[in-house]
Amino acid sequence: MQTSRPARLILENGAEFRGTTFGYAHDVVGEVVFTTNMTGYQETLTDPSFCGQIVVMTYPLIGNYGVNFEDMEADAPALSAFVVREMCDYPSNFRTEMDLDGFLRQNKIVGLQGIDTRALTRIIRESGCMKGIITTKELSETAVKKKLDSLDNSDVISRVSCKKQYEIKGDGTKIAFIDMGCKAGILRDLESRGCGITVFPYNAKAKDVLKSKPDLVFISNGPGDPKDVPETVETVKALVGKVPLCGICMGHQIIGMALGCGTKKLKFGHHGGNHPVKNLETGKVYISSQNHNYIVSDYPEGVEELYVNVNDGTCEGIKHKTLPIRSVQFHPEASPGPLDTGFIFDDFLTLVKGGGENA
Repeated sequence: MQTSRPARLILENGAEFRGTTFGYAHDVVGEVVFTTNMTGYQETLTDPSFCGQIVVMTYPLIGNYGVNFEDMEADAPALSAFVVREMCDYPSNFRTEMDLDGFLRQNKIVGLQGIDTRALTRIIRESGCMKGIITTKELSETAVKKKLDSLDNSDVISRVSCKKQYEIKGDGTKIAFIDMGCKAGILRDLESRGCGITVFPYNAKAKDVLKSKPDLVFISNGPGDPKDVPETVETVKALVGKVPLCGICMGHQIIGMALGCGTKKLKFGHHGGNHPVKNLETGKVYISSQNHNYIVSDYPEGVEELYVNVNDGTCEGIKHKTLPIRSVQFHPEASPGPLDTGFIFDDFLTLVKGGGENA
């Protein structure tokens, strides 16, 4: 068992936070983001969309209900590091199978605790997401800059997408599912609706997707910048008009680009389970779970905005005016977060019949 060691988080703007390690102590570089969930740290840890990032929890005490293997959103964490104000040594919950420290050690993920996460969050909000390094060494400025300059997250989707095609049996709607680094919760929600799902890697060709004779093509969430996967955009372009399309988060951005929309990077992203979104057709507002740094923008003729973020007015969903295509930026499967928007899955499935009415 590793013992706790003094460590520093150094941001690319020079800000420095000193704390102690837990989990698997080693030096790591990543993009620093914060997430506002009060619970659901295990789902956050195992969300593939955090691949390549140093994730800061704004809620101060993390680990108090331990870790269990039913609430995993992927087989293992993909994030670079996990930063908390205080890590709980003695979890108390009847579902606990191991503690947070042991889970991170098992998966070779470094944790950092004992820093002022409120101050760190304020810096990210004011300065935007930036690179950071967690180190147990006393590095020179030159060494820090060299490590920060080495960060390249352009391959994160290829890291977390499935490596080969596989199937999930079901007698209902036949879905071709393009895995950009999907959360298990999305597949669970589709499976619970009886869907038969063929899961494809992110770089699947349109002809192979169509060969599965799907009723609907679904593009999943995933990490990073949608511009880093032009091959997926080209695949979706080739599917437009041939089969109904829907997507969540990264999938939403891929669909947007395939339809001719632009994308932009947010200053510090949306990460957490308390983001209000408004349906522009009904005026209804829902609280949603979100995890993204990029948004869809600049809609061409034929594409219209369907949902907006109440906090900052950014795009949270689009639909095509004449084709059975729609997508959302937020996460209707939650995991973690509120279940307000679970109806989105039913809405997607109505595209097969030419529907798509919103609650």
